[in-house]
Amino acid sequence: MVVNFKELAEHHRSRHPGGTPTIVVDAMCCLRYWYTPESWICGGQWREYFSSLREFVKTFTAVGIKLIFFFDGMVEQSKRDEWVKRRLKNNREIAKIFHYIKSHREQPGRNMFFIPSGLAIFTQFALKALGQETLCSLQEADYEVASYGLRNNCLGILGEDTDYLIYDTCPYFSISELSLDSLDTVMLCREKLCQSLGLSLSDLPLLACLLGNDIIPEGMFESFRYKCLSSYTSVKENFDKKGNIILAVADHICKVLRLHQGEKKLEEMLPLGPNKALFYKGMASYLLPGQKSPWFFQKPKGVVTLDKQVLSMSSDPKSKQEVPVCTHPESKQEVPMCIDPESKQEVPLCTHPESKQEVPMYTDPESKQEVPMCTHPESKEEVTMYTDPESKQEVPLCTHPESRQEVLLCTHPESKQKLPVGMDPEFNLEAPLCTNPEIKQEDPVNMGPEVKQQITMVSDPEILKVARAHHVQAESYLVYNVMSSGEVECSNSLEDAMDQALPSQAFVYRPVRQRVYSLLLGDGRGGASTCPTVKEWFVYSGNPLRQPDLVRPLQMNIPGGTPSLKLLWLGQEAGLQAQRLDTLLACFDLSFSREELQVVESPFQALCCLLIYLFVQVDTLCLEDLHAFIAQALCLEGKTTMELADLQEEGGLREGALQEHRARTAASRHARRRPVPAASSAEGLRGRHSPPVPLSPVTGWHVLSTRDARATVGSV
Repeated sequence: MVVNFKELAEHHRSRHPGGTPTIVVDAMCCLRYWYTPESWICGGQWREYFSSLREFVKTFTAVGIKLIFFFDGMVEQSKRDEWVKRRLKNNREIAKIFHYIKSHREQPGRNMFFIPSGLAIFTQFALKALGQETLCSLQEADYEVASYGLRNNCLGILGEDTDYLIYDTCPYFSISELSLDSLDTVMLCREKLCQSLGLSLSDLPLLACLLGNDIIPEGMFESFRYKCLSSYTSVKENFDKKGNIILAVADHICKVLRLHQGEKKLEEMLPLGPNKALFYKGMASYLLPGQKSPWFFQKPKGVVTLDKQVLSMSSDPKSKQEVPVCTHPESKQEVPMCIDPESKQEVPLCTHPESKQEVPMYTDPESKQEVPMCTHPESKEEVTMYTDPESKQEVPLCTHPESRQEVLLCTHPESKQKLPVGMDPEFNLEAPLCTNPEIKQEDPVNMGPEVKQQITMVSDPEILKVARAHHVQAESYLVYNVMSSGEVECSNSLEDAMDQALPSQAFVYRPVRQRVYSLLLGDGRGGASTCPTVKEWFVYSGNPLRQPDLVRPLQMNIPGGTPSLKLLWLGQEAGLQAQRLDTLLACFDLSFSREELQVVESPFQALCCLLIYLFVQVDTLCLEDLHAFIAQALCLEGKTTMELADLQEEGGLREGALQEHRARTAASRHARRRPVPAASSAEGLRGRHSPPVPLSPVTGWHVLSTRDARATVGSV
């Protein structure tokens, strides 16, 4: 349905007097819409892009609509395979872009458009500069967007993701169909979708999972879908094959599965096989807080609650006190209840067959069966016993000393020692993992997608809380992921995989990241040697992304030793700013340049710091590259947005001359390499790892190809 945001906002205000119409924006879906510069291949149009964002915000503000921007903050483990699949696909797209440039000596059309490197991160800070509320997700971003929209009764969600049709949340609007001049767009109505498919809103998660989504691979139910298609009698000629499959699966849900809904379990009606847990996880991922599905049993919030229990009071002959009892739904016998001192919830008691003593019972969330608590022979503390479904043997659950939560113990096949399941024997992480008290692990059936793992890499709850707040407010990048899970990722950059002279940014900046890891995980004590390994999922040429790179932190060279994060982030002492500067320079291994950098004006200190690091790391960069970076910072500062948009025409650079320059540059590239001399104390530090997408503190942007940039600088 074509709708108008101004009219929708007025209608919303009439229904909610005093309220402000709010739109939740899935920012990652909107980057292509916002990035309008024609010369997209080299990036660099920071002010043009910033003005586009400013106009977008201004248009909605003018009609009284508030915008809340959400950005992806992490990749859930259940979606890692899909993330890898998309990154490899992007690699192929980028390879086609560079092939086109080499073949045609010009930029490809918008049909080959690829988002410039770093655009999402820069957009966060641009929106903050425009006074907008910008948030970064702690789990799957579309889940947080849908939850926020439902919880705050928002006007709607603006994005481009079919998952917003599946969630039972506020209305969903298309960013690609938005006309900023008129504020008209298309609302994709889930109610009308259900009407056309003969389904109810609660059936949409089931439909999405049977068709395949980010959690459930498309091929998992391929044979099932074709079986539905073969028995579907109303195949419409005006639909393509995919359209008919959607109609056939919806018809199967409506006419077959609904016949036994509530009588049979879903796994008895579907060919789930060994994928049962994955399927239910996919279904649960669409359930927002407080929502339930009629398609599968809902586990209660408290694992100790009994179904259909009938409470009464019974007098305990020993204590002379009344003890609550409940009627067990299967045995029909009354079971005494006790109060669990930790959870403050009532727990049923049973008589242990050997000790003849009453033992608290624990309801296993998977098997739905009650499990007795046993006393550990050494600690004399109660330990929950869990029956392993494969070995049929009872396995003890231990209570974590800090979180007071139970952790399953497993015996390591080599060491024969019992380890908490949070340990990762595959990667042999040497440092102990800590439990984050700030993050509560919720029931995935009730909470949807997984929340950040409870096991964290940092033990200090205060500093972890600060990092989490910075992450949510989009004030830092990757820091909280390192501290909470020790796992980070970096998507595709516009890099030519065939150009062996320029290594990937993943390698160029790795030494910086390694020193940052030691700062984040070392806690100011034993240095990098005691820090755990960090798992990096970084995209670069030749990386199949089958497993993460295990990266060890590097010791930093800071006068007086590495300070703690608590001191750097929360300290108020005099002279702390100088210590922060020392730490920053140490991350780039540039402590020797401190005096020289202090002479430079403040806005250019970061640029100089970055350029020194780059030319030490990448020995194929030459003097002309350095000139290009500096010219970008110095020459463009006084230009208006319109002047920058018309820069090439103003410079009088003819296309023929530009092509001739590029050809001459490419032909003599290796002959002209003149590495810039590094400072004497930096000799020998040159690595053969790879170049980035360098940033300028003035333009806030990057130059993709320094060889093309030289021609642009010449025109300036």
